[in-house]
Amino acid sequence: MEEILVKDSLFGRYTSIIITILLVSPIIFTFAIAPDTFNMSWNEGRGGFLFALAFIGAEIIGTKFKISKRRFYAVLPITAVVIVYFTLLDFGLRSSIMDAASSYNVRLIDSWAWMWDFIVMAIYIVVALTVLYGKNWLKIAPAGPIYLFGNAIILSLDAFFPYDTLGPLQFFVPFMLQAETWIINVFDFGQAFTRENVIILQGQHGSMALQVFWPSAGVHSMIIYTLVMMAFLFKMNIPPKRKIMYFVIGATGTVIVNMIRIFSLSLFALLVSTNAAKFEEFHSIAGEIMFLPWLAAFLFIVMHIEGKRIKKFLKLKANS
Repeated sequence: MEEILVKDSLFGRYTSIIITILLVSPIIFTFAIAPDTFNMSWNEGRGGFLFALAFIGAEIIGTKFKISKRRFYAVLPITAVVIVYFTLLDFGLRSSIMDAASSYNVRLIDSWAWMWDFIVMAIYIVVALTVLYGKNWLKIAPAGPIYLFGNAIILSLDAFFPYDTLGPLQFFVPFMLQAETWIINVFDFGQAFTRENVIILQGQHGSMALQVFWPSAGVHSMIIYTLVMMAFLFKMNIPPKRKIMYFVIGATGTVIVNMIRIFSLSLFALLVSTNAAKFEEFHSIAGEIMFLPWLAAFLFIVMHIEGKRIKKFLKLKANS
């Protein structure tokens, strides 16, 4: 079987870039026809697609794997089918998906509808990577599809078990709110009181009561972090102790980022505005804007540290 994508050396030189463009083309197409659906809130749109795009690009661009023509062309019709799916959503398919929710006892229809977008995109990426790289895709680019499947899982939980109906995930919320209340009162940002999963804030612009459920408390961020980080560490050739160390450090950082996010929401109500519409605008972007850049930065730091260690090891080996 021919192992070069095409005979043109320029195309072969940029194979990884072309493969990346092919894989993310449904995301680019969907953004072009429906940019308003790319809301950054995790359960209100396709904003997560953009971060999946970043993960896919970061893992594939620069790889040296050669791809046969047959494998490349086999992905094209699969890509076309996915693009057709996203096109048909605006021509009645979305309504059919939402109408079907009642048959499955769905409680949050919006989460149900967006869930299918992430499922379709995740399956497409897995199938396309398998066609292109075979089983090697698990070591080449697992983060993108795992991130997409992680979002689909969280959205499914939110669709079927919204608010506080999923007790184990809701368990941590009161403790996080109590810690936040203590910080607000100690540093005199205003007054705060908690009762179970409700925090009452009294600040410069009046009072506001916030009811917090597990997704907003950052539990979904921790689940996604766990999935992506495990995939990332799986393909790294480093000792298990270092993998555990990186995982624990990243988990701790994710908890801190979630605390900062919840604290920033409270500060918005205390110091900026208690207007519900303005608060919701800030709330809709605060989670992903803080968590995903943190995750990307942490992964970059780990790769940088391990890259330097490998170079140092090779240099010592060459000099010995």
